[in-house]
Amino acid sequence: MTRGARSVSVTVRVPAKVNVQLAVGPLRPDGFHDLANVFLAVGLYDVVTVTPADELRVTCSGPDADKVPLDPSNLAARAALALAERRGREANVHIHIEKDIPVAGGMAGGSADGAGALVACDALWGTGASREELLEICAELGSDVPFSLVGGTALGRGRGELLTPVETGGTFHWVFAVADGGLSTPAVYGECDRLRGDSFVPEPDPSPALMDALRAGDAVALAGAVSNDLQAAAVSLRPSLRATLDAGTEAGALAAMVSGSGPTTAFLVSDEAEAEKVAEALRVSGTCRAVRVAAGPVPGATITVG
Repeated sequence: MTRGARSVSVTVRVPAKVNVQLAVGPLRPDGFHDLANVFLAVGLYDVVTVTPADELRVTCSGPDADKVPLDPSNLAARAALALAERRGREANVHIHIEKDIPVAGGMAGGSADGAGALVACDALWGTGASREELLEICAELGSDVPFSLVGGTALGRGRGELLTPVETGGTFHWVFAVADGGLSTPAVYGECDRLRGDSFVPEPDPSPALMDALRAGDAVALAGAVSNDLQAAAVSLRPSLRATLDAGTEAGALAAMVSGSGPTTAFLVSDEAEAEKVAEALRVSGTCRAVRVAAGPVPGATITVG
C-alpha cells in the first residue's frame, strides 16, 4: 500500500459476486449461521472515489442511487471510520460511489462499497495497512466484505468471512435479472429458518462436484452442481421470482438460481453468445426490471486512479 499521505483522490473499482453455492447451516446462538459459501466475482462494478474533505460525507450516483443510505450506516462510511479509528485520525473524506451493482440485490453491492472505500482510504492516507489488517476490518464490517476485497473465486466459512481461494480453470458467463425493489438479507435468513422449522440441518460443506467443475472450467458440470439454500426463502418472500427463473430456463440457461439472498436472479450460460440470447429473452419476458450480462471470475478491489 502507498505509504506517503496523498492530497489527491483515489478511485477503486470493486466487483459484484454470485454465490455458486450457498450452504446454510443451523442457526447459531449469536443469531448467525455457519456457511459454506462459494463466491465468484463477476464483471459488474461499483466505483468508489475518496477525496480529502472537511468532514465525512457520502454521495452516490447511478441506477437506484436514491436507495443507497448516505449516512454513517453506509458500509463505505463505516470502512473509513474503522480505518481512521485504528490510526487515531479523523475520517475527513468525501466518498463518492458510482453504483452499477444492483442495490439490495444479493450481489454484495454494499459490501463492495465497503471494501472499495477501505482500500481507497488506506491509499489516500498512506496508512500502509497489511492485507491481513484490511481483511480483519472487512470481517468486522460484514460477512461478504472480505470477498469483495479479494475477488476471484473463494470458499467462505464461518459467516462467510473466512476465505480460502478456489482454483478456477476458466471463465463462466452469467446473465442477471434485476427485480423491482430489494430483499432484506436478515428477512431472507429468517424465512429460511421458518421454512426449515424443527427439521435437522446438517453442518454446511462445499460440494466436491462443484469444486471439480470450477477447477475444470466446465460450465455444464457447474450448472449441475450450483445450489442456494436461501432460494426457497427468497421465492417465498417474493413469489414473482419463480416466473423470472422459469423464463431464463426456457430461454436456454444451463442453470437458474437466486443470487445470494436475492432478489436478483442469476443464469449460468455456456458462452457470450448464449448470454446475449438469454438476456434478450429475459428483457422481453416482462418478469424483471433490468438485465445485465457479466463473466467471471475477476479480481477484487483494485485501485484505478491514485
